[in-house]
Amino acid sequence: MAHAYLIRMRKPSDKIQTRAEMVTARDALRSNGKSLVFTNGCFDILHVGHVDYLTFSRAQGDALLVGVNSDASVKRNKGEGRPINSEQDRATVLSALESVDYVVIFNEDEPAEMIAEIIPDVLVKGADWAHYVSGRETVESHGGKVVLAQMVEGRSTTSTIDKILSTES
Repeated sequence: MAHAYLIRMRKPSDKIQTRAEMVTARDALRSNGKSLVFTNGCFDILHVGHVDYLTFSRAQGDALLVGVNSDASVKRNKGEGRPINSEQDRATVLSALESVDYVVIFNEDEPAEMIAEIIPDVLVKGADWAHYVSGRETVESHGGKVVLAQMVEGRSTTSTIDKILSTES
């Protein structure tokens, strides 16, 4: 008679955390000598540029936390037609990626407040934001570092949306 074994796998949505849960996770990482990397974005329609960026970010430490702009924040930053995908859908898709350890949704226009609460060891931002990295002062004042990631040329959610719309006619 065959025996059925139930394997309990972690669901991607289990990676979606609150800020308070992330402070606890950060403390646990540090108590084990491990570092927390933080990056953020809208991640509205996932593309190869995002995958490269998140893989690079994860390589900067032991665990990667991705801050995801809420629907209201995306709308304020990108305009009325955005986001395409809901914050919960975007967070769940991101949490399914191997490179992503944690996801937190934030409602502010930029993540400085969340960074000040969580205080990651490494802050990663795209090189296109070299002129201004939200949360830089907090991370550096706590002994952390800021790393700029090179972007994949010609890959963006806006260009993906434009391509879809141009083939619609």
